[in-house]
Amino acid sequence: MSTVGRRIKELREQAGFSQVEFSEKLGVSKQTLYKYENDIITNIPSDKIELAASLLGVSPAALMGWAAPEESYYLNDDARDLAQFLFENPDYKVLFDASRNVKKEDIQFVKDLIDRMSGRE
Repeated sequence: MSTVGRRIKELREQAGFSQVEFSEKLGVSKQTLYKYENDIITNIPSDKIELAASLLGVSPAALMGWAAPEESYYLNDDARDLAQFLFENPDYKVLFDASRNVKKEDIQFVKDLIDRMSGRE
């Protein structure tokens, strides 16, 4: 049975993070991350579990081993990152959120563009 430390290490490596990079993003020292991954520290604070799960693209429950990891909605990390950029930037958010300020022509333009890209012309 895999431990939370082993899951963190496996997912970190799959995501392409080095120990140094991941420990910085997690806000812990490289030594502390080493201790998490090698089950020397087993009572990892919940805020670190939540942040690690977010960085690794899994739920905290999946990271803890309480639930199976969900399949990613996106086919790859580049698509996920671009979708996040589009969602977070108001000028591009029209792709995700048709608000009152969006003209019908703009929505139609985006729909037509998507149709062309997917071969549905």
